[in-house]
Amino acid sequence: MREVIVQVVVEERTARQAYELICDFRRYPELTDKVNEVVVHPPEADGSLRSDWSVIFRNGLMRWSERDRFVPETLTVEFEQIKGDFEVFQGSWVCEEREEEGTVVTFRSDFDLGIPSLAEILDPVAESTLRDNILRILEGLMGRVTPMSPLDLAASRHG
Repeated sequence: MREVIVQVVVEERTARQAYELICDFRRYPELTDKVNEVVVHPPEADGSLRSDWSVIFRNGLMRWSERDRFVPETLTVEFEQIKGDFEVFQGSWVCEEREEEGTVVTFRSDFDLGIPSLAEILDPVAESTLRDNILRILEGLMGRVTPMSPLDLAASRHG
């Protein structure tokens, strides 16, 4: 399993504004040429919803359906693939106000492509593609964002 973390500082949005923009999956194809299509289905009885994704991956498309859970009290979106091209794809978006940095948005995901014999080749490419797509989406949603460095990430995990 591979972990991807993308963390950015958003200067021109509050954490609540950032959260509301992230929740609007239908807009993602407008924000980056890497997201081909997102179909959002009506909410389930428990408030979660299903979304179907088609994303450009290298020279092809990756497709999956995910269950999305929105937690406005903590400004968190949790997602988990329920079917699709990944063996495992799950994670979260978290928006938080921090006194020193401003609004910090953190995308975390764990994924497994399910092809052990090619993992050494494909996983780094998938990780890089996912990281790039998330940054493009965040720039499209928020305007200017400042990626946090790996040192900042380590400090935020332990501090």
